[in-house]
Amino acid sequence: MLFPLLAASCVAAALPVGAVAVPSPDVLISEVYGGGGNSGASLTHDFVELANPSAVAVDLTGWSMQYLTASPSSGSRWQATPLAGAVAAGKRYLVGQAKGSGGSVALPAPDAVGTLAMGGSGGTVALVKGTEVLTCLTALDCAADGRIRDLVGYGNAVVREGNPVGATSNATSAARGALTDTDDNAADFVVGEPTPVNSKGEGPGSGEPGPQPVAARIHQVQGTTRVSPLRDKVVVLPGVVTAVRAFGPARGFWVQDVVPDGDPRTSEGLFVHTGGTTPAVAAGDDVLVTGTVTEFYPVANGEDPRTTPNQSVTQLTKATWVVRGSGKPLPEAEVLGAETVPAALTATPGGSIEALALEPGKYALDFLESREGMRLRVSDARVVGATDGFNALWVTSKPAQNTTVRGGTVYPSYADANTGRLKVESLLPFAQRPFPKADVGDRLKGVTEGPLDYSRFGGYVLQASVLGEHVSGGLVREVTRKQREHELAVATYNVENLSPVDKPEKFAALANGVVRHLANPDVVVLEEIQDDNGPANDAVVGADATLTKFTEAIVAAGGPKYDWRQINPNDDQDGGQPGGNIRVGFLFNSARVSFVDRPGGDADTPVRVVKQHGRAALSVSPGRIAPADEAWRNSRKPLAGEFRFPARGPLSRTVFVVANHFASKGGDQPLHGRFQEPQRSSEVQRLKQAKLLRGFADSLRAVEKDANLVVAGDLNDYLFSPALKTLLDGPVLHAPMNDLKPGERYSYVFDGNSQTLDHILVNRKLDRRVDYDVVHINAEFHEQASDHDPQLVRFRPRTGLPLVDALEDLIDCLEPKG
Repeated sequence: MLFPLLAASCVAAALPVGAVAVPSPDVLISEVYGGGGNSGASLTHDFVELANPSAVAVDLTGWSMQYLTASPSSGSRWQATPLAGAVAAGKRYLVGQAKGSGGSVALPAPDAVGTLAMGGSGGTVALVKGTEVLTCLTALDCAADGRIRDLVGYGNAVVREGNPVGATSNATSAARGALTDTDDNAADFVVGEPTPVNSKGEGPGSGEPGPQPVAARIHQVQGTTRVSPLRDKVVVLPGVVTAVRAFGPARGFWVQDVVPDGDPRTSEGLFVHTGGTTPAVAAGDDVLVTGTVTEFYPVANGEDPRTTPNQSVTQLTKATWVVRGSGKPLPEAEVLGAETVPAALTATPGGSIEALALEPGKYALDFLESREGMRLRVSDARVVGATDGFNALWVTSKPAQNTTVRGGTVYPSYADANTGRLKVESLLPFAQRPFPKADVGDRLKGVTEGPLDYSRFGGYVLQASVLGEHVSGGLVREVTRKQREHELAVATYNVENLSPVDKPEKFAALANGVVRHLANPDVVVLEEIQDDNGPANDAVVGADATLTKFTEAIVAAGGPKYDWRQINPNDDQDGGQPGGNIRVGFLFNSARVSFVDRPGGDADTPVRVVKQHGRAALSVSPGRIAPADEAWRNSRKPLAGEFRFPARGPLSRTVFVVANHFASKGGDQPLHGRFQEPQRSSEVQRLKQAKLLRGFADSLRAVEKDANLVVAGDLNDYLFSPALKTLLDGPVLHAPMNDLKPGERYSYVFDGNSQTLDHILVNRKLDRRVDYDVVHINAEFHEQASDHDPQLVRFRPRTGLPLVDALEDLIDCLEPKG
């Protein structure tokens, strides 16, 4: 077999250095000119002309025109100009390139505009089906690249098809004699006077090629406000590549100027967006970048960038670049610490802050905006928001700011925005280093650094090119104590869209939470129970299969066999995931507590408080509170239930429990947005809901002043919100969470803020009897059965008999609550 191998080698060695791929089937490069604007030139610009000799139009969107110097070295890079639009059958397509200082005749209006300064006497031009920059530097390698549709080498070009066209000059171009392709540039092209023609058939002098690059520095592009003063301008600027985003739909690289202007308001960093194409650059490359300055507004699908509350990212698009050197030192990353970022979030003009001059020494959002695109660093950063499903986590640069007892950062009021929080993502390929699975209280030991970006998911984000070492803080899931014989335990748990289509592991984890961590409460108020086929959007509204599967999982985990009560909603009327028909409901352990069933409750019948034998009772049980009121439109209706504890016997007392899930905070403007202060539009509906719920509590008190009342559930708002103030003002309801230390008041973690959306409120007469516990088992952990932590109250219900209640109050005062 040796002879055939040698023969094949000899054949390969005999191939000419200009060997090429298959000739182009349609669009061809028809003319190349690199002398525009040079001495002796009449035309002001370089250009490349394409022609389509086929019988059908060819769409060039997503294609590119690329240029390589005539004699490339190992460090040479192709430069690209993106194309768009179609070239009609039998028509031309003109790509205008760099403008020189000379010449007097303008090109016809180009169909695409680039900024490439092509060689006047030699070089290589390629028509590429794609925008990713070519890497081949020899004729043989380029012939093997199937993305190259056509290629022309002129003058002393090393990369060419067959033999190169003769050298051109400032007054001559290389033009295809006939619209045929023999894959020999010397045979297909002739050197002569330039004759550029655009898609309209126009010739030289009939139009300008469009905007030409303006020499600028990055700080001039960024400016002193949030929107670039050079927006929509084509600029050319120098910088050092600091990081590359090589994956995802928004690829590109960050450049930073090594010669800052000294103005703290102007960022020295900038993102160069290359779309779905991974740019052929590396950190440390010294580049000269040309592109259009744009303001990119990160938005959700279907959201209008013109009205989004999110801030914009100043970036370059339609970019080309020249790598002038490699291995340059990166600009030193600025260290974020407790004293670096201001305590105040931002100015609050009652509208957009985009036009306001940045005050980075005064406002945190201004400080971060003035560092957009620049390298920042946090050291030994504590995690305040666990790793999510998108490989992101939150750290704090202010370790002492509003700390929780478990390592997080509590959100105490609208006026205190926790400006030390910062989201962290990674630019490292996952295979190279998996993203840490961190919980609240963990640390990223050492240095975490990279350019500062902005995302609609949380605002400013550190795109880490260096990640600190993940060190566990040892956070454990809490376990509450078992209720005593005389204590009624009522819990609330948002089980996050639970339905039979969920995996058994979710049911098992939630059941373990009820049995082990909540110690089998007597009553469990549930939120986000879906119907029997989950998100399937059909007429199914029943939830017996969901609740059966959940209660069976509780038994399997060693818990009691819970009974349940709930009311099926009208189809697609209660909000939540389309088709899911989420609702609230009760689980109860009938060995310790009984449910008082009063018929007539359905999706539309309102429950009322009535008097029976001198005591309060419900007209229907379970029953929904004012279900027809517009306050509950597209939202869950509260469910009231009447219970007896103990389940049987002469000492049994009546307890009223109301399960709730108020309207979500969706649609509210974010803390990090461009409208300040943020408008909380969803608050209007929750305030109406709170008034109705408060009205129900008032009606119960009017019939029986000291009735045992527990209001529980996901109220989707904070202790300091108008909705909660409406519920808590006056003599009716009390929030045991307010009795905790500030660093313990949370049950949910969002964007690194430990906060409270879930609540249990009790009749104020029960204050001294209540033992309250938020059981942290989900929100602070990267592995979650739900995104909410459950909580519960334990208490001895009142009898309504003054002497008996006074005696029991005395006993409860002497009995430790923990």
